[in-house]
Amino acid sequence: MSGPSGFRDALSRLAMAQKTAKGAPAYSRFVNRKLGRLLAAASYVLGLTPNMVTGISAAFTFTGIALIALVDPAPWLGVAVCLALMVGYAFDAADGQLARLRGGGSMSGEYLDHMVDSAKISALHLAVLISWYRFGDLDEAAYLLIPVGFTVVAAVMFFGMILKDLLARAHRARTGAQVPPAAAPSLVRSLLVVPTDYGLLCVAFLLLGAPSVFRPLYGLIFLGNLLFLLAAAVKWFREVGALDAPAREREAALR
Repeated sequence: MSGPSGFRDALSRLAMAQKTAKGAPAYSRFVNRKLGRLLAAASYVLGLTPNMVTGISAAFTFTGIALIALVDPAPWLGVAVCLALMVGYAFDAADGQLARLRGGGSMSGEYLDHMVDSAKISALHLAVLISWYRFGDLDEAAYLLIPVGFTVVAAVMFFGMILKDLLARAHRARTGAQVPPAAAPSLVRSLLVVPTDYGLLCVAFLLLGAPSVFRPLYGLIFLGNLLFLLAAAVKWFREVGALDAPAREREAALR
């Protein structure tokens, strides 16, 4: 099958080759994937590779992160950081779509994408920690524990999701089990998990120059992520435990 003939053709093909929206929070599902689709189609026309797109995503994202850590918060800074993070996130959605458009991704590309993602989710909250310490004029140093906690929660959540999927893939490869059919995406669930949406966090930085508003908002988003992680960790543990059931059944049969 030949490749797309231009931007419109690429966009049309991408619309029919989207990942399941199951579990995707609202901004990521309804805004970021569509932006990523446009950028993926444009990148295809320009002859960019998925790894190049990942590099562009990293450049925008880490520029925004550096601004948070190095510049005294001001209204203009919030706008600049928000735009940098949002554009970086959109390109992050584009690299995988571009890979599918070109016929499939590579192991090295997936590795690079996950390495960049793992770096940004920790670096972002550490940048907030540095900003609050340098420019925050905080009455209580305990406020600094919020970005510290967010760093831990974000890293553990990302690792947990990746590891759960990796173990499921290994189980299917070992047993020949079929990939379970994707459940229909739920609008209600997309809205309920909005606190975990990286896109929401990007938008929240628009208020970085208004610390009295940004700090409690950032704290609430952290709390939402913490509660989600506590509930999800139990669910993921049960799902991974269920993968052990066939092995236990075989052992019981041999006794």
